[in-house]
Amino acid sequence: MYTLPKIERFNQDVLSKYHIYNSVFITLPFDSIDNTGVLLPLFTEVCETGFKKQETPGEIVEFFAKKYLHTDSESDKIDLMFRFIQYIERQIVLFDAIEDAAFPAVNNMEGRGSLRDIKEKADDKNSKEELIEFLENFNVRTVLTAHPTQFYPGAVLGIINDLTAAIRENNLLGIKQLLAQLGKTPFIQNEKPNPYDEAVSLVWYLENVFYETAGEMVHYLEKNLFSGNSIKNPLIKLGFWPGGDRDGNPFVTTEITLKVADRLRTSILKCYYVEMRRLKRKLTFSGVDILVSELEQKLYRSVFYSKGEIFITLDEFISQLKRIRTIIVEQHQSLYVDQLDALLIKVNLFGFHFATLDIRQNSKVHDAVFRDVVNFYLQSGSKVFPTNYFELTESEKIDVLSNVSGNLNPEDFENEMTNSTLGSIQAIKTIQKNNGEFGSNRYIISNNESALNVMETFALFKLSDWDLPTVDIIPLFESVDDLQNAHEIMEKLYTNPAYAKHLETRNKKQTIMLGFSDGTKDGGYLMANWSIYKAKESLTEISRKYGIKVIFFDGRGGPPARGGGKTHKFYASLGPNIENNEIQVTVQGQTISSNFGTLDSCRHNLENLLSAGVTNQVFAKGRNELTQDEKKILDQLAELGYEKYLSFKNHPKFIPYLEQMSTLKYYAKTNIGSRPSKRSKSENLDFADLRAIPFVGSWSQLKQNVPGFFGVGTALKYFEDNNQWDKVQNLYDGSLFFKTLLENSMMSLAKSFFPLTAYMSKDPEFGEFWLIIYNEFLETKRLLLKIAGHKELMENYPDGKASIDIRERIVLPLLTIQQYGLTRINELMKQKNPDEKLIRVYEKIVTRSLFGNTNASRNSA
Repeated sequence: MYTLPKIERFNQDVLSKYHIYNSVFITLPFDSIDNTGVLLPLFTEVCETGFKKQETPGEIVEFFAKKYLHTDSESDKIDLMFRFIQYIERQIVLFDAIEDAAFPAVNNMEGRGSLRDIKEKADDKNSKEELIEFLENFNVRTVLTAHPTQFYPGAVLGIINDLTAAIRENNLLGIKQLLAQLGKTPFIQNEKPNPYDEAVSLVWYLENVFYETAGEMVHYLEKNLFSGNSIKNPLIKLGFWPGGDRDGNPFVTTEITLKVADRLRTSILKCYYVEMRRLKRKLTFSGVDILVSELEQKLYRSVFYSKGEIFITLDEFISQLKRIRTIIVEQHQSLYVDQLDALLIKVNLFGFHFATLDIRQNSKVHDAVFRDVVNFYLQSGSKVFPTNYFELTESEKIDVLSNVSGNLNPEDFENEMTNSTLGSIQAIKTIQKNNGEFGSNRYIISNNESALNVMETFALFKLSDWDLPTVDIIPLFESVDDLQNAHEIMEKLYTNPAYAKHLETRNKKQTIMLGFSDGTKDGGYLMANWSIYKAKESLTEISRKYGIKVIFFDGRGGPPARGGGKTHKFYASLGPNIENNEIQVTVQGQTISSNFGTLDSCRHNLENLLSAGVTNQVFAKGRNELTQDEKKILDQLAELGYEKYLSFKNHPKFIPYLEQMSTLKYYAKTNIGSRPSKRSKSENLDFADLRAIPFVGSWSQLKQNVPGFFGVGTALKYFEDNNQWDKVQNLYDGSLFFKTLLENSMMSLAKSFFPLTAYMSKDPEFGEFWLIIYNEFLETKRLLLKIAGHKELMENYPDGKASIDIRERIVLPLLTIQQYGLTRINELMKQKNPDEKLIRVYEKIVTRSLFGNTNASRNSA
């Protein structure tokens, strides 16, 4: 049977269904939003027409109020805006559910990038043995982070899940009931969640999505590629940050960390228990039934009656499962052995830890903690540190740190930060004892600027009575300067005897994290991405020189500005000069629910990541290497983009614009995450302290998406103006890395809408600044269309573009309301006696509008 093109499948299974079910939603009788369903489509039309006529958000709202409300009353307008916000939030949920339900129909689950595709390519190319060898040594690690970009409370996520299932089954009565439930369910959390709450909400994805998906993927490979033999290598690894990420989050305590680790262990044991219950109904044979029943009872007691006590060890569990398997094979004709193998695979993947709880802290905090620790030793008369330690050079300090040991007690320190930092090291020991080493064996140093930062962290472990720590110490390089110096920093560590000995105990593997988000904030889109690429090359070279296998851990957010977009294409594009034995990537907020929220989307995206590694290392080995001439062009492009971005970032109106004209300060008012929106407690906005999420998110709310394109147009124009266009054109046509980089920038442009803020061009203070952004947008759009040979943005991803277009149309009234609210706040603030009560009402409107705008974008922050 002929398969429809992807865009037609999208129109049929997403667009048509949305129009049908939205019309049902409009007719539902909600007390709180009566008439809203009738008025909202009219307001959407007024917004579209108004922006085409270059009207301001204020003019659009005023025109609508007079024509359809027949009133000038501000309170009536405010009431209607709140009702619109409530309604649009729920329309977005409906669209999310429809898209999730249609995922396997719109996307070819067995097509390019799938496990089946990998197997068939290996058969065609006679590279099956090479593929098997690769898979025995390769890993994909998805790390779920606590970064607050998901605005749906748990109850709403539950409705989305049920609504998706009902839509997939075309259950009209169920859909109508769920839409009615949706209309009556609050979208707002009255209080900020604590880190444990965040952990519990993300554990749902582990239990309900990743557990099944990862197990099925490995099972497929074992049956179809490994001839039924088990893969000893845990191909899929899961990481976890809620409860362990302390960087800028004072609410992550040692108690919370231990509590989250316990929850992870209980959750995986519960998954095993449920599976053992299923197996018990099948494995009813003599000699097997008693063994199965014993395992089920021990798991049950460990989950429901333990209070932290485990009634079975991991080794015992595996041993018993293997014993059961042997009996089934030898005495019962291998009946149900496939189901038992499926459980064994999951136990091999997840152990008793489920996901590795990473600990992360900022190097600047470590500096302060270490000063406290050194002073503690000096005051006690200990000889661990020389009295002149603080006057020593960096290399002299590293020599001292290489030989320290001790047995610090966190309770000996009054300083809360010192106490909790040392407590986190003790917590890792406890977690490893209870959950196994993989329960927590990674310590990440954010804002890492030197070898000393790493050695201070290493010394904290040695001073905590841990001579050979079973922990990977992971520096995170974020700024452009740090990325450029990263290889020199790592060489100092590789040549340090004490650290080299530590790496010996870690199988000569060094994980290094690279931050796309802060890199973009610091240096702009082109410079950040190219700096990370070059850093990976130089880090690979220096690591190979010293016999170290380097593993790169990419700190990526949702949108292209933070390393998101077509992520798997980036991994497929890496050349032979970049080590790629593992793909490690952070997944957060909306990206968790949109890319990994259902069994289908999780499978599709995990298989694509795995396929990217296979493509780069097996099928296209050596093909994606950039030539020296191509690297020179990229150097030049990055430098040109960097200069343009720096001049923009250093503009005197840059910070005032974000503070006064964007939603930046409103991120702190949303109860979506436990972590503060900036690192310092200062009232003044310091760019260095500003977190990437509110920074990128604020540009997204303005529909300007600056971090995803600014400087790209200027860089390309230089080559056009100097009759060298063929150089960048050939680079685009021949380099998957560069092509993916520009395609992702096109996504940022496609999600921009400058008519929304065109009124700012006439602002006496910010008009000139707005024009700088708009002109760069126009130039970038013109030249990206030219290099791609397209007439419109994302022309080669019609279904993706269609999804963006629908979502942008749904939130257009919300964006208009938000801008109207911001304008009114600025007007009221300039009055001689500002109406504080009215200002607070409009601030609430702006804050509430953040929710729907962010959820609709799915990767805006």
